[in-house]
Amino acid sequence: MCIGDDRSCPEFEQHRAAFMAEMDHERRSFLKSAFVGAGGLSALGAGGLSLITPAMAEMAAAHQPAQKQHVHLSANDQTVHWGYFSKLLEPRARVRSGDYVTVETLTHHANDDAERMVEGDPGAESVYHWTKERKNVDRRGAGPMDASVYGRGAGEGMGVHIMTGPIYVEGAEPGDVLEVRILDVTPRPSANAQFKGKAFGSNAAAWWGFHYKDLVTEPKEREVVTIYEIDATGERNWARAVYNFRWVPQTDPFGVVHQTIDYPGVPVDHSTTSRNFDVLKNVRVPIRPHFGVIALAPSEADFVDSIPPGYFGGNMDNWRIGKGATMYYPVAVEGALVSMGDPHASQGDSELCGTAIECSLTGTFQLIVHKKADLAGTALEGLDYPMLETKDDWVVHGFTYRNYLEELGPQAQSEIYGKSSVDGALRDAFRKMRQFLMHAKGLTEDEAISLMSVGVDFGITQVVDGNWGVHAIIRKEIFAGETA
Repeated sequence: MCIGDDRSCPEFEQHRAAFMAEMDHERRSFLKSAFVGAGGLSALGAGGLSLITPAMAEMAAAHQPAQKQHVHLSANDQTVHWGYFSKLLEPRARVRSGDYVTVETLTHHANDDAERMVEGDPGAESVYHWTKERKNVDRRGAGPMDASVYGRGAGEGMGVHIMTGPIYVEGAEPGDVLEVRILDVTPRPSANAQFKGKAFGSNAAAWWGFHYKDLVTEPKEREVVTIYEIDATGERNWARAVYNFRWVPQTDPFGVVHQTIDYPGVPVDHSTTSRNFDVLKNVRVPIRPHFGVIALAPSEADFVDSIPPGYFGGNMDNWRIGKGATMYYPVAVEGALVSMGDPHASQGDSELCGTAIECSLTGTFQLIVHKKADLAGTALEGLDYPMLETKDDWVVHGFTYRNYLEELGPQAQSEIYGKSSVDGALRDAFRKMRQFLMHAKGLTEDEAISLMSVGVDFGITQVVDGNWGVHAIIRKEIFAGETA
């Protein structure tokens, strides 16, 4: 259903006006405009607690225009970058602090079943177009364009995600914090008339998965792709498996043979596969749509692999980063240069086999700049890692390396894959949660450590993205006494 984010809708302008009016009403009616937009309402949660206090919201509002705009950023071969982040990219949209932006995102696994996820969709077709004469989006990854390392293709697949953007946020400067409120998330329906009202996603149990060297049935070291169906109308809140197939060598349009899933967007020729439609019968997977990647451009290198996450966000693969959530990111370059991608219909903690249900989504966001000068003495002062806030929880994200690009030096983007550990990620999550409790909540170190042991849930975010992740969740209701 169009909420002012589907330009093909005959009533697009009417729907957009209604959406903006609703946002303006919420802005005016809550705490006399202290919180800007729906995200502030959802972030309050237990006991009226939020990282953004009314005073902080007022300071942020002072840097915002009186009239907010709503920008729509479509996904096509002119608006995406594939497999990397870069401070050198030209913005595909420019917004002001407080503006709304609807962003279309495409899964990089759509060619696992092009019939269901690409055909008939002009945006997806433009991104995935690849014939022996032309490949619309040539660079796929942060590697060399001449494929001189592995011979896989331009960019070498050193990074795999299709990113829409970047979006330049006016006024954002290094040292600031960018607040990203996720107001809505919807699946991208299949454009193939055979599958009207449905959306699809792909789950690849691939060579980079945690399970790969630990299989018990033959043939071992196999890659298996499962295609899932999602109800695009919103009437059904679960996904079902349609079929699976074992990966067999695929030859791309340029003649390169891919023995494994080693380069994103390779068209799968299903005349070479054996599809098994008798899979996961009577299993319903609850959907929790979210974005595996929301990233600000890092400052350390010109081209950065999209797979390992870091202080800039990136491929965090936390299923909690969905509708109603708010993310906070440290800004490293002018304009922030934020991009969205790696859309998921559902994922479990760990993303164990290497992927989620990789499914194209459209999200509506509000982007708010918090200036460094306004953050002294607040919970966001000195924030140098991505932080998540939901209605009920605060979540910090730990990585094996807090800033792998800086810590591992010139070869960081290759060395990170051989140095990951859950131990390092847990240590980082512990230190960040300790810092949060002492700095933002005013606890002593002894108090923070006791509370972490009895009231904080540490979990494995992912063990497949190079820089492994552990998250720490503390419920807001623990501090509800502050407002009593």
